[in-house]
Amino acid sequence: MSMWFIGGGAMAEAMIKGILEARVLSPDKIGVSELIEDRRVYLDERYGIEVMDGYQGLSSVQTVVLAIKPQNAKVVMSEVSSFINPQQTVISIMGGVNVETLVASLDHKAVIRVMPNTPAQIGAGVSVWTATPQVTNSALEEAREIIGSFGEEIYVDDEKMIDMATALSGCGPGYVFLFIEALIDAGVNIGLSRDLSRTLVLQTVLGSAKLVRESGSHPAQLKDLVTSPAGATIAGVLALEQAGFRGTVINAVNLAYQKTKLLGD
Repeated sequence: MSMWFIGGGAMAEAMIKGILEARVLSPDKIGVSELIEDRRVYLDERYGIEVMDGYQGLSSVQTVVLAIKPQNAKVVMSEVSSFINPQQTVISIMGGVNVETLVASLDHKAVIRVMPNTPAQIGAGVSVWTATPQVTNSALEEAREIIGSFGEEIYVDDEKMIDMATALSGCGPGYVFLFIEALIDAGVNIGLSRDLSRTLVLQTVLGSAKLVRESGSHPAQLKDLVTSPAGATIAGVLALEQAGFRGTVINAVNLAYQKTKLLGD
C-alpha cells in the first residue's frame, strides 16, 4: 500500500503522523504535493517522506488523498485528474465537497469521502466516512485501517451524514476550545492564577467527557448528580440557561451545517 497527499496542511500532517505511528505505512510509502516551500522542508525533515511541488508522484501510488481547502477544490481537481489512474482509490477530506462533485471533477469513480477532526493530531480524532460502490473491498479495509490510525472511525451509508458530522465533530473542537477558554477566564476572574485555572479546567473537561463515556449514563443524569438543591452548581446552570446556552449551541451547529452544504459550490 502507498499513499500520496495533495496538500500538506495540518490535517494532512495529522493523518501522516497517525499512519506512521501506527506503522500502517512506512515513510517511503508516503508522498505529499505541497506548494509552500517551508512546509515541504518541514514535512521532509520531520517525517522523512517524499515531498514535491507538483503532482508527478501520485500516478504510481495506490491511494490519493485530497487534503486541500474546499474553496480550492475545483481548480486543484482539474489539475490532478490527468495524473489519477483507474486502479487508484481517491480519499477526500475536504469539507462540503460531495461525492458526486468528486467523481465528476476527477473523472474517477472509486472515491472515499472522510470527515476527520483536529484531535487526529494526537491520535484522538473521530472520522465519519463513506465510499462509492466502485471502491473494492480490499481498498475499503485499507481505508478503514488508515482512518482508524488517527482515532475512531465510523462508516456511514448515507453521505448526508458526512455534512452533519462536519458541523458537529468536524467543527466541534472549535466550540469546545471556546468553552475551555471561557472557563479558564472565568477562573481567573474569580481570583485563580491562569496556570491553576487552566489545569483545573482541562482536567474537568477531560474527566467529564471520560465519565460520560465510561459510565454509559445520559449527560443529564450526571448533571443532576452534581446539582444539589439550592447549591452552587444549579446556580451556575441557571445562569447558562438564562443566557440561552443550550439553544445557542444547537443554533451554532445548525449554522455550521448550512454553511458546510455551501462549501462545495
